[in-house]
Amino acid sequence: MPSVTANGIQLGVESFGRDTDPLVLLAGGTTMLSWPDALCERLAAGGARVVRYDLRDCGASTTADPEAPDYTLRDLAADAAALVGALGAATAHLGGIGVGGMVAQIAALDHPGVFSALTLVGTRPVAPGPVDDDLPDHDAEAMGALFSRPMPDWSDQAAVAAYAADGAVLLGDDPEQARATAARIWDRTPSSHPSVHAANQLGTVFARLDCAPRWRERLGDLAVPTLVVHGRADRFFPVGNGEALAAEIPGARLLVLDGVGTALPDAAAGEIAAAMLDLMGHPADRLIDKR
Repeated sequence: MPSVTANGIQLGVESFGRDTDPLVLLAGGTTMLSWPDALCERLAAGGARVVRYDLRDCGASTTADPEAPDYTLRDLAADAAALVGALGAATAHLGGIGVGGMVAQIAALDHPGVFSALTLVGTRPVAPGPVDDDLPDHDAEAMGALFSRPMPDWSDQAAVAAYAADGAVLLGDDPEQARATAARIWDRTPSSHPSVHAANQLGTVFARLDCAPRWRERLGDLAVPTLVVHGRADRFFPVGNGEALAAEIPGARLLVLDGVGTALPDAAAGEIAAAMLDLMGHPADRLIDKR
C-alpha cells in the first residue's frame, strides 16, 4: 500500500481512476476501508480520480501512540488540506465518513479554497463526547449491547473479524461485509500491539483526541456544494445528526438511505456515487453499471 508525505507525516493512500480526472479525496473513518471499494470504483467510472486515505495512527499512515495522540482534530484537518497539494491537485472534493466527517468539516472551514465540494457521511456537527441537546445521541440500547461485549484477542484475525460481525448486527449493518472489512483492516495494521489494532478497528484514538474548539456555529460559513448522506437506521449517529448538518450548511443536499445503518453497504454505492458526481457537475449517466 503506497503512502504520501503530507503535513510532515506519512499518509497511507489508495487510488482509483485516472490521475488527470478531478480529485475526490476520501478521509477514512478512521481507516480508508470505511469507504467501500464499490463506491470508489463507481466514482472512478464516472470520471473522478479517487484517493482514499487512512487518518493518523491507522492503516498505513504514521502510527505513534493512539492511546496518547500528540496531535489534534485541527491537525487531521490540516493533513487533508496538505494531501491535496501532495497529490498534485489544486482543489479536491472532500469526503468524510463517521469521525472522518468531523475532520472534513473542519478542513473545509479552516482551509477555504482547497476544497471544491464536500460529502459528509454518517457524521454529526459536534465532536465525540456529550452531544448538544437538540441532537440525538447514540442509541442507548445498541450502545449498551455493543460496549458490554468482551474485547477480542487482537492478535487473532478471525476473532477480530467475528467481533466486528457481531457488532454489525447490533448496529444494523451487514455482518458479512463487516467481517470481511475487519479482516482486511487487521491485515493492514502495521503493529501487533493491542492498542494499535483497537485504534484501527474501533477508532479509539478519537476518545483521547483534542477536538476543541467547537465548529458547529461556523457551519453557516461553508460556501461549497455539500452533500450529506445518512442511513435512516444508523444507531451510532442517528439520522437527526445528518438532518441538522444539512439544515445548517447553506444549500446542502440531504440523502437519507432507507434500511442503511452505520456502515455504507455495497448496494448503496451507485446511488451515493451518482449524488457525489452530480455535486461535481458530472452527469450521472457517465456511471458504468457494474451490477
